[in-house]
Amino acid sequence: MKKCKIVATIGPSSIDRIEDLIKAGVDIFRLNFSHADHETHRKSIKKIRSAAKKVDANIAILQDISGPKIRIGEIDGILELKKGDKITLTKKEPKNRFELNISYPDIIDQLNIGEFVFFADGSIRTKVVEKQNEALVLEVKNSGVLSSRKGMNFPNSDIKISAITPKDVKDLEFGAKNGVDIVAVSFVNGAEDIRKARNIVREHGSNAWIAAKIETKKALENLHSILEASDAVMVARGDLGIEVGIEMVPVLQKKIIKEANRMKKPVITATQMLLSMVNSPYPTRAEVSDVANAVLDGTDAVMLSDETTVGKYPIKAVDVLKKVIIQTQNIYPYYKRYETKDIDAIASGVADLCRALEPRAVVSFTSSGTTVKSIAKYRPKTPIIAVTHSKETSRKLAAVWGVERVLEIPKIKNHQKLIEKFTLAARNEGILKKGDKIIVTMGSMIGKEGTTNMIRVLEI
Repeated sequence: MKKCKIVATIGPSSIDRIEDLIKAGVDIFRLNFSHADHETHRKSIKKIRSAAKKVDANIAILQDISGPKIRIGEIDGILELKKGDKITLTKKEPKNRFELNISYPDIIDQLNIGEFVFFADGSIRTKVVEKQNEALVLEVKNSGVLSSRKGMNFPNSDIKISAITPKDVKDLEFGAKNGVDIVAVSFVNGAEDIRKARNIVREHGSNAWIAAKIETKKALENLHSILEASDAVMVARGDLGIEVGIEMVPVLQKKIIKEANRMKKPVITATQMLLSMVNSPYPTRAEVSDVANAVLDGTDAVMLSDETTVGKYPIKAVDVLKKVIIQTQNIYPYYKRYETKDIDAIASGVADLCRALEPRAVVSFTSSGTTVKSIAKYRPKTPIIAVTHSKETSRKLAAVWGVERVLEIPKIKNHQKLIEKFTLAARNEGILKKGDKIIVTMGSMIGKEGTTNMIRVLEI
């Protein structure tokens, strides 16, 4: 079984192949709210839940909200630019093709002479050379073309704008009401952005995990506090590479994953993992190495975007990811060591017992998933089986490294009866057999979050 999880983004290439994708190895489906309307996403959620139930799979749904992606306005056709050309960002109505509106015009006031403005994922790079009343003049630094609605980045500017836009508020309400399991917040700058998103989903009855997408310089500066406020994190390598320079992405990926592992926050590594498979049935060797290195870095999950939204080979892309993950596990550095405290002392002890006893599985009885995340932090080689009475917790744990199965059983107050109920379910499903040795974690107060205080070594 693979210990690192797979995220696939839903799109035209995958919406009618969800069952096949689950069978190929997908654990989490991502809905990109930068595209499609609520009705389309509602239908996708229904199809995912139906397919998961049909094949008896524990599948999570991740809602990726748009955030304040700043874009240029409409352009008539294609705007060809040469090095040295001047273009103007204006709050007023454009007078010619070289004057552009932007989606957040107040940003014009926040930019200063000498700062850079990138367009279209960095393919057009410009520098602010003149600041006028309600306008900025930019000098083009490389030749290229621009078309309508292309994105913008400000790599050396301190832009103050909320990560939660009015559209995001509506999207968060929709996600909460339709039962998404994880919400990814785009363009996070600080912990307050995470708290704001959490408050919105809680107000609408959802306990979804809130994941911070790390893709800005400000997010890197505030990484520790953002992780503290989040339930999970995504290394969003696309915009991050534009913000800091692509040469920094491998180093920052390792730093973010290491810190997320230490703080037991599930981490997803995203963007261009197998991009060539959009049009090719085979990946490049560099892409395979990239996936393997993300696994070795300690990521909980790897994510496909274009490969499964518009790609020609979505099933094959997932299959490649699964094969690379399984092969890489052969040299994975299991049994991590950290300074321990509180519940982590239990989890660290579990990892030590796994190394010494080599049990068939670690079985963690959990209400919220906290103990399971703690155990996964230490990366035991032994498979982790989570047991919970909560459907919500069950699906969220699809994002946690090493969790190979999740069993849902009714809440039972008696410890021995709870273990007996699990044992019966595990044997019926062929997960365990007579004579298997397992390590069990559970709390003296069954069903109460954060009360795990017991480790037991049992034989089935």
